Amino acid sequence: MPNTTLRPTRDYKNYINGQWVASASGTTFENRNPADNDDLIGTFQESNEHDLNAAVDAADRAFQQWRLTPAPLRAEYLYAVANILKRDKEAIASEMTREMGKVLQETRGDVQEAIDMAFLMAGEGRRLHGVTTPSELPNKFNMAVRMPLGVAGLITPWNFPIAIPAWKGMAALICGNTVVIKPASQTPLSVVMLAEAFEEAGLPKGVWNVVTGGGKAVGEPMLRHPKVSVISFTGSTDVGRQISVACAPQFKHVHLEMGGKNVILVMDDADVDLAVDGALWGAFGTAGQRCTAASRIVAHSKIYDEFVEKLSARAKKLRVGNGLDPNTDMGPNISADQIATIAKYVKIGSDEGATVTAGGATLTDGAYSKGHFHQPTVFANVKPDMRIAQEEIFGPVTAVMRCDSLEEAISIGNGVKYGLSSSIYTRDINKAFVAMRDMYTGIFYVNAPTIGAEVHLPFGGTKQTGNGHREAGIAGIDVFSEWKSIYVDYSGALQRAQIDTEEV
Repeated sequence: MPNTTLRPTRDYKNYINGQWVASASGTTFENRNPADNDDLIGTFQESNEHDLNAAVDAADRAFQQWRLTPAPLRAEYLYAVANILKRDKEAIASEMTREMGKVLQETRGDVQEAIDMAFLMAGEGRRLHGVTTPSELPNKFNMAVRMPLGVAGLITPWNFPIAIPAWKGMAALICGNTVVIKPASQTPLSVVMLAEAFEEAGLPKGVWNVVTGGGKAVGEPMLRHPKVSVISFTGSTDVGRQISVACAPQFKHVHLEMGGKNVILVMDDADVDLAVDGALWGAFGTAGQRCTAASRIVAHSKIYDEFVEKLSARAKKLRVGNGLDPNTDMGPNISADQIATIAKYVKIGSDEGATVTAGGATLTDGAYSKGHFHQPTVFANVKPDMRIAQEEIFGPVTAVMRCDSLEEAISIGNGVKYGLSSSIYTRDINKAFVAMRDMYTGIFYVNAPTIGAEVHLPFGGTKQTGNGHREAGIAGIDVFSEWKSIYVDYSGALQRAQIDTEEV
């Protein structure tokens, strides 16, 4: 276990207008460790529409001053938050492992992503680039600049409970928006800790607001609220579709990051051991609970048997347990419901004729009885049209399929409704570039697994993975800003574009 002292159990409040306040509902919900249900992390506010309205009103009032704060000065708050998170990285990571389950090494990475994003977006405070162009008319100046949207409503998931709020929130703030965030009910403490960092940094009241609670009680009123100008959501494709429909009547800006069914292509000339390393990390990191998890693998027939044998042997050796234990390789899944979903898909895969070559069982004995654990599971002899090769499972399950050529591998890889991440293992640069060109995914890796995105490049996918937007990198700013084209005519006379242009 880490040396960091964990927080005692306590009642956590909403953060609205710079104050920690109880919900108008008067009720709370429990947050328990998915590795040990006896461990009560704390109780959190079971908020309702009244609380959401109070947070939006606070954010709307704060927006009028925040948008006029020069972007370099807005950036100073982000720099301060980055340094606070850097100082408290170990303590935050330990609490996040306790709350979400993934191993401590991974939650340290989660906090580091938030740090990196804060620094990246703070740097944009001295850029926020627009464009200037020559006019077609004399004595006239043209430019385009970014405008903030207003109140940004963020709905964030439990699998990256501080990184994703930071991805969204830092971009929103640097553009001059204010924020109301509804964290996943399984991981509210992580967002509370981020709010504590903003509070310590002295962020003006109302600029960052946190309202905990359920999707129906808090999320749906956020979607309907007329003062919320943009919604940014990360979660399932089904919920994302509902959000898109709910926001359409008011023409809200909507950013959706949704499901994935990501693939690793392993060619006959690949370094098989390296590919196994990547598949193990891609499939079972975060217990498979990543939208970028490698839940599909297409291996060339010439190395298929060797690959499956080595991957299965390594998967069987992974140590499953409490993520705070330094000897643990893979932590729990988030909930009993998620375990039930994984077990359902393992049965589906077996019934479809695929072969379990590693794992396949829920872990319930001894210390496992108090948490939500499943074995790392490898399926072989999988056909591309099987449900386990088509549907997102969000657990430690990967399906290995066979191919006879690069073209067939790419066809299988593209043969799902999602398009988030893909990768190829090959020593042939020509194959790498063909796959790089032809895989229709938003993210692509060469000789690396499908996970490992860095904050300074756009993150997002194609098809039913998203709605065309990206977060992270400079592309993330586009979600939270609006373009304004500006024309300055200093000729002293009426000039009519397209009409008064003299022919050369």
